[in-house]
Amino acid sequence: MNQLQSMRVFVKVADLGSFVGAAGALDLSTAVVTRHVADLEARLRVRLLNRTTRRLSLTESGATYLERVRHILDDLEGVEQMVVARNQEPVGTLRVVAPVVFGLHSLAPVVQSYAERYPDVMPDVTLADRHVDLVEEGFDVGIMVARQMRSASIVTRRLTTGYMTVCATPAYLEQHGTPTRPEDLLTHPCLSRPAEQGSDEKVFTGPDGEVRVRPTNAIAANNTEMLRQFALLGMGVAILPSYLIGRDLASGRLVPLLGDYHLPKIEITIAYPSRLHLPAKVRTFIDHLVAHFQQTEAQSRDPRAMTPVRSAGRSPVAGAPVYADDLPVSALPPVEGARPLRKPSRGHVAAPSPI
Repeated sequence: MNQLQSMRVFVKVADLGSFVGAAGALDLSTAVVTRHVADLEARLRVRLLNRTTRRLSLTESGATYLERVRHILDDLEGVEQMVVARNQEPVGTLRVVAPVVFGLHSLAPVVQSYAERYPDVMPDVTLADRHVDLVEEGFDVGIMVARQMRSASIVTRRLTTGYMTVCATPAYLEQHGTPTRPEDLLTHPCLSRPAEQGSDEKVFTGPDGEVRVRPTNAIAANNTEMLRQFALLGMGVAILPSYLIGRDLASGRLVPLLGDYHLPKIEITIAYPSRLHLPAKVRTFIDHLVAHFQQTEAQSRDPRAMTPVRSAGRSPVAGAPVYADDLPVSALPPVEGARPLRKPSRGHVAAPSPI
């Protein structure tokens, strides 16, 4: 029998846990499905499945073989799909879901530039801070912030990395003093979302290693944009994601604090249902997203962007310099000797605010 087909049959039997179920899914007879698996075992001289009257289970060798075969079949499908996709144009509705704050502050520019490049695709963006089942709810692409998704039918890919920033208004710092160490937060009202595990402990890494503090929140809120508004009103020291407050730091409305310490990074990933038969609209949007944020990261690593920047109309607060790598590229003042950014041409990936 055809070895490649036998591999496909074996994967289907393993996924469904049944010869009968695999036969129905593949439109084959149960006898043919059984024969394919038996031929594979004979060829490999090893048992891949344990069979009882009640159920099937993978042997240790079967589990190892399944994992490798799945990758081989996925790669083969990907090659065939790539060849076919060259003659396909991205068209139709593209359903995208993303967390509310990240979507509002970082997603609009990339959706706009994608829509310009592929006018036959209509982006349909949903913002939600709940768990989303991409397959069941019919989304083509999902963006996840600090959340893992494990499913055989879902593929994930790193998009970018975010950073939590401790900050406050100049007026608040003038009145209450400027924290210089994580322990100083214990004497200030703080504005941050509680950790998902139910603990408010913050873990900083600094010159002397790890520092754990449990600051007292001044107010409870389940949305970081609301916490940003409270911070701008001078209600306390805020701990907020960099993609949310870039413009506030650039304008001097907020001042970054604890420059010698950092909090754990925020991993931002793309998720989409299976790489098999990926529509051109999905493939091109994912590529566009990745290129967009890769350009952002490259610019944020540019040494020229590491010079301190004075806030417009304000003097920096003592001990709290503002660095250009915390700010949106469009908000940076000119760097002496640097060439101005060129206006992006149609379809070019514009530089978004860094995470």
